[in-house]
Amino acid sequence: MPELHPTYPVQTERLRLRPLTAADTDALLAYRSRADVCRYVPFEPMDKDVIAQRLATHWATTALTDEGQSLTLGIELAETGELVGDVILFFHSLTHLGGEIGYVVNPSFEGNGYATEAARAMLRLGFDDLGLHRIIGRIDERNEPSAKVLRRLGLRQEARLVHNELFKGEWSTELDFAMLAEEWRAQQ
Repeated sequence: MPELHPTYPVQTERLRLRPLTAADTDALLAYRSRADVCRYVPFEPMDKDVIAQRLATHWATTALTDEGQSLTLGIELAETGELVGDVILFFHSLTHLGGEIGYVVNPSFEGNGYATEAARAMLRLGFDDLGLHRIIGRIDERNEPSAKVLRRLGLRQEARLVHNELFKGEWSTELDFAMLAEEWRAQQ
C-alpha cells in the first residue's frame, strides 16, 4: 500500500511547504475570504469559523495513507516566512494510483511563479514519494492563470467538458489536464 509521509518543511528553491496551523488563520483569511479568489474554486469565501473548522479537520492531515485523503500544505516564502497560498494533493484511487493537484495563491503574491513552484513540489511528492501513476488538474475554462500553471508544469490538456457542471449558479466548462508518472520522470 503506497503511503506518503513527507518530512516538513518540503523545500523548493524559494518556498517551504508545510502543514497549516492556527497561527496561519489571518493569512488564510486574507485570500480565502475573497470572492475573486473563490470564483473558480470549489469553495465559497471563508470566514474565521470555516478556516478554524478546516484547520481542525481537512487541513490537519500531514500524511496520505489511503485513497480518498488529501494533503493541504501552506506555501511559505523561505526568505520571509510569509504564507502566500496553499497547495493540495488528493489521493483519489489506490487501484488506479490516481491523484489530483490544486493551488490557491493570495493575489498580492500572484505573478511570481509560486503556484507553479509549489505545485511542482506536490507532483514530486505524488509521483516520486507516493508512487502515483497519474495526476490530474481540473479547472474552470475561464481560469486562464490556472491553465497557464498546469501547462508550465507539463500537464497536457486532455478534455474540454462544455457546460458539464452547474457551478456556483452557472454552467461551467471544465478543462482537464493530466500527467503520467513516466512523463514526470522524462521531465526530470
